[in-house]
Amino acid sequence: MNIRSLTRGDGVVIGAAVLLFIASFLDLYSIDGAPDSADIPNLWDSGPVVLGVVLAGIIGAALVVVARGLPQPRKVAGLDLGQFGVAFTVFAAWCALGNIFDPVGGFDGSGGFSADIGAGTGLILALVATLVMAAAAVATPLVPALKGALLPAARPAAPQPYGAQPPGGYGYPGAGGQQAPFGGQPQPGQPGGPGQQPYPGQPQQGQPAAPAPAGDFSPFWFAVPVPRPLFPEDGSSTPIAELAPGTWYLAVEQRGQALIAQTQDGRRGVLQDASGIQRG
Repeated sequence: MNIRSLTRGDGVVIGAAVLLFIASFLDLYSIDGAPDSADIPNLWDSGPVVLGVVLAGIIGAALVVVARGLPQPRKVAGLDLGQFGVAFTVFAAWCALGNIFDPVGGFDGSGGFSADIGAGTGLILALVATLVMAAAAVATPLVPALKGALLPAARPAAPQPYGAQPPGGYGYPGAGGQQAPFGGQPQPGQPGGPGQQPYPGQPQQGQPAAPAPAGDFSPFWFAVPVPRPLFPEDGSSTPIAELAPGTWYLAVEQRGQALIAQTQDGRRGVLQDASGIQRG
């Protein structure tokens, strides 16, 4: 599981799940006029609230986060694991709303005295937590602000074995100097610019420049702005992996507008959409 593939929306889901867990230890209902010695149960003392609100919400949040961190989507009964998680969070919010109107299942008194019974602090916080959780789980794939990476990209300490370059070599994240954008031309003062010879085989000043061979390409590191599928090199339409924001990958070959990328575990595939990538 790659935690760097988590988005800001996933962070909201995790925070709401923590709030729900804390709320589960607070009062289930409140009683006007009850003595201070009255023993008010918490959310764990009510079976319907525990199953329909607390456990459903926490399980839903866990499924959403786990599905996001997996390299490949997992399916249960034909549905993605994340879709099950979203359904659980919506169900938890619905149950919490119902319990707000009837926190004690129609019981109108406690301890032999008549009193007005309302939702307690724990049940109110549980409703807020499940509503926020469900909203974040549903909106994350739709709202660009929530699709951003939760954690900043970690720059690898060394390049992958394939096409490895010494520290500071071409395309290595953290190398001195700003890299040109994908498909761009070297600028003056940058590696490969006029008057410099950072790459092997580049002619010295005053020597005639040999024509660049067709398909000349140098491996470089890159990160994707949003999750993007990596397809097999044989042209199959079934993704072999999903490139996640916040993780560096190695581009080892270019085929037209597509890139052949290598993941951290050594798998290679075709990145068909290379727009907006961040060069290392």
